[in-house]
Amino acid sequence: MRWSVLAPFHMALNTEAVCTRPPDSAAAPSNGAGIDYELFLDCVHCGLCTSACPTYVELGQEADSPRGRIYLMRAVTDGRLDLNAEVRQHLDLCLDCRACESACPSGVQYGKLIEPFRIHMAKTAPQARSLGFFQRFLLYHITPYARRMRWALAPMRFLQWSRIDRLVDVLRLPRILPASLRQIHEMVPRLKWHYGRLPEMLPAEGKRRARVALFTGCASDAFFPQTNVATARVLQRNGCEVWIPRSQVCCGALHYHSALEEPAKQFASANCEVFGGNLSGVADQVDAIIVNAAGCGAMLKDYPHLLHDTPLEASAHAFAKKVRDISEFLVELGPVEPQHPLLLRAGYQDACHLCHAQQIRKQPRQLLEMIPGLELVPIAEAEICCGAAGSYNLTQPEMAERLGQRKVQNILDAGVQAVFSGNVGCLLQVGRYLRRRDPNIWVTHFIDALWASYNGELPKLPMLKKDTREAP
Repeated sequence: MRWSVLAPFHMALNTEAVCTRPPDSAAAPSNGAGIDYELFLDCVHCGLCTSACPTYVELGQEADSPRGRIYLMRAVTDGRLDLNAEVRQHLDLCLDCRACESACPSGVQYGKLIEPFRIHMAKTAPQARSLGFFQRFLLYHITPYARRMRWALAPMRFLQWSRIDRLVDVLRLPRILPASLRQIHEMVPRLKWHYGRLPEMLPAEGKRRARVALFTGCASDAFFPQTNVATARVLQRNGCEVWIPRSQVCCGALHYHSALEEPAKQFASANCEVFGGNLSGVADQVDAIIVNAAGCGAMLKDYPHLLHDTPLEASAHAFAKKVRDISEFLVELGPVEPQHPLLLRAGYQDACHLCHAQQIRKQPRQLLEMIPGLELVPIAEAEICCGAAGSYNLTQPEMAERLGQRKVQNILDAGVQAVFSGNVGCLLQVGRYLRRRDPNIWVTHFIDALWASYNGELPKLPMLKKDTREAP
């Protein structure tokens, strides 16, 4: 049935829910989520966000669009709608990709609505857990801790190094694994050997142009350690002295997006103290805090919102002002031109929390366009989420797979030999579904490609084109 409370906005919701209270416009809003009510009113229900929303594009239901979800949250806040299972389902299906923020002409801050509201739901109306014990343990007690994550992946590294994993796949043994383990097996890429630990200080090459701190992350460092090494080396090559604080911790995004606010605040507080303290007189003098993972960068820049009304709010503002994505920083600095050709037809896949949450689109492409021989071609729906979204592919596996398959089809249609992105989740998700269709496509961080062009150590890839250009 239709919801009568939607009539003022001329919206038709293609779903059913139970409205146990009649609308009461005179009633004062009961905002238990701690959301500034004016943020709801910023939405004028124009609908321009719908074509940017992955779940609406897939399902075509108004309740699975950003304006539909805003209406649901506001109706619950006003007391016009109960927070029942149907409402939760539509809100839980949101990827929090924030594509709607890019599309919105009114400047609606959707992330500051959905995230606090999910925390409110978890506190006031807890429901049955969507994840099993093993998945919860892995997500919240292993993944956010870099060393634990590295050890957890050690057996997989050995299996890949010894090629036993290929025998396991040939014998189709993953079929007998529980669904959660089978999904993790499919997600893990070909792992590089971990570098161990980078020095705390790395000198600039040539004249020093800047002094920066490097945020190394947790999951990104475990799955793609070569990217952290490449990031540090690229910064050095561009005249940066690099400080890598030993006691830095997870950014807190995984917990915060899962409505676990307190652990997220603890991580944020620790990072503000580590990077904002006066360790060896360096922290107060860094020009930027560099991050190479879009999800981490968006979270770090959002610390003032997370730590609002806490003793560390001022530190959070100072910290966030210095956070820069690696591409953002290099373009501001003026990057050194790479010299070694990388003869590939490649596409760039926008990470949601880079292009939408941080509004960074041109800079990664500018860096890639500097690489000699690299042909950068557009990918259709490059800004539509691939379905990774942190733990989303575990909590909403059906929608995550639909979006992953959609993304991969667009990549294949572009006829590329490589695809670059700027976030660990995107690389895992895209790599997972591409391995099923075309395992020869190189899936990596754009900074890995830039470093390859800097140092001349090109990857051994079967799809690398030969340079057929005539010598001058």
